[in-house]
Amino acid sequence: MTSDLSAPPAAGSTTTTAGRGKRPRPPFGVSTVSILAVLIALFSLIPLGYVVYMTAATGWNTAVELIFRPRVGELLLNTIMLMVITVPLCIFLGVGGAWLVERTRLRGRKIWAVLLAAPLAIPAFVNSYAWVSAVPSLEGLGSGVLIATLSYFPLVYIPAAATLGRLDPAIEQSAAALGLGNWRVFFRVVLPQLRIAMTGGALLVALHLLAEYGAFAMIRFDTFTTAIMIQYQSTFNGTAGNMLASVLVFFCLILLVVEVRGRGTARYARIGSGAQAKSLRLPLHAYQIPAQLALLALTALAFGLPLFLVLRWITAGGSAIWVADEFLPALVSTLGYGLAGAVVTTVVAFPMAFLAVRHPSWFSKSLELSNYVTSSLPGIVVGLAFVTVSIRLVPGIYQSAGVLVAAYVLLFLPRALVNLRAGLSQAPKELDEAAQALGKPPFLSFIRVTLRLTAPAAAGGAALVFLAIANELTATLLLSPNGTRTLATEFWSKSSEIDYAGAAPYALLMILLSAPMTYLLFQQSKKVAGQ
Repeated sequence: MTSDLSAPPAAGSTTTTAGRGKRPRPPFGVSTVSILAVLIALFSLIPLGYVVYMTAATGWNTAVELIFRPRVGELLLNTIMLMVITVPLCIFLGVGGAWLVERTRLRGRKIWAVLLAAPLAIPAFVNSYAWVSAVPSLEGLGSGVLIATLSYFPLVYIPAAATLGRLDPAIEQSAAALGLGNWRVFFRVVLPQLRIAMTGGALLVALHLLAEYGAFAMIRFDTFTTAIMIQYQSTFNGTAGNMLASVLVFFCLILLVVEVRGRGTARYARIGSGAQAKSLRLPLHAYQIPAQLALLALTALAFGLPLFLVLRWITAGGSAIWVADEFLPALVSTLGYGLAGAVVTTVVAFPMAFLAVRHPSWFSKSLELSNYVTSSLPGIVVGLAFVTVSIRLVPGIYQSAGVLVAAYVLLFLPRALVNLRAGLSQAPKELDEAAQALGKPPFLSFIRVTLRLTAPAAAGGAALVFLAIANELTATLLLSPNGTRTLATEFWSKSSEIDYAGAAPYALLMILLSAPMTYLLFQQSKKVAGQ
């Protein structure tokens, strides 16, 4: 039998023919999304524009005099030494822990996998508070390295473990078959494939070192951020503080460039056919006990000791420190700002993510890069920018909740953006087109198909933003409305007065809020690795 291709369609096939003949319409116009993305990018450049403007307004001679002075040299040396020592230590601990968990027959490795990520649930300034309450003499560079390393090594461990979990071991097996020993295979084959994870983790650690205020202020270790805060408190955004901020921004931009160059252009994806081989775990033999003791010591110092000391101060303070009129408003305020900031940040990130996934181009990449540049700036710089802009341009909004939420959006936008981009990538536009071919209006098909598939990723991004807001200190100190209390600011107020027992409830509540989000981050990394 033959079919007549020119015959008219049957009555029941009208919808299918219409869907085939008419090109599906996007739920949003590309121009509309592009305009929104451009406005968001311009908004995100406010802190950088503030630094450039203040530097130019200061004048060349004054700027040179303020930047090239002994105090700046001291801060520069402290910052460089802190990063030169801390970042390699975090890489060593993060990669070493990931290798033990993912590539050896370590006993209890599933438990260790979670425990090595657990220190992220304890904010660095809470970690510093715990150590100072135990050893009051802690101060200076060595103490800064200790606290920063224990607080931030999971930033390298989590991506390194995820990368090791998804690497195809066929290359390692081939290298071993050619006569290379286990250590030579690790250094010549495995370690180069961890390059992206190590450079990305190292960048995160370095940016946290530049942005951290509370942890270093407690141990009296001067950095650019602590010095800027002192200048702000003494001269209210004086010229000297602005110049320190410009040096700090310059540092951040250098780190971004170094990370991009260090990442390289090599590809580590597996493109061959067939199933991936199962990784072979190396026996530890006589090293089993030393490995267990090393991991026990690391997790005890980074997680166990701070948690124990917080609980000890709570026990010492008794019921008297649980004053509902004090900690309940702080908890409610933290939850309110965290939820509001998470929702607004996720909504603001959507146009950028939609443009990057559905209409990728140099234009969308440039807009996305502007957000990453701004998010790399410390909270103190973003806070100073919003203080200056709100006072000079719109005085009525200074120290309002809206300004504080706007600062949170700029600081943590990439956390939502990355998750939304991943979620949209898993909801291809062909599904929208199929829904429209079945008669659904464009916007309705987007709601029922794309938005529904993207919802889990959006929720994950919002959770990470909430975690960051709940533990944010410097921008909150600068921008929060008068009388506003959050867990972080109340903790800082109590601990600054050496009221360690009074600060303990706020520390514990922050840990309890952070723990589920940290576990979510760990689980997301395992899903990326296909585990």
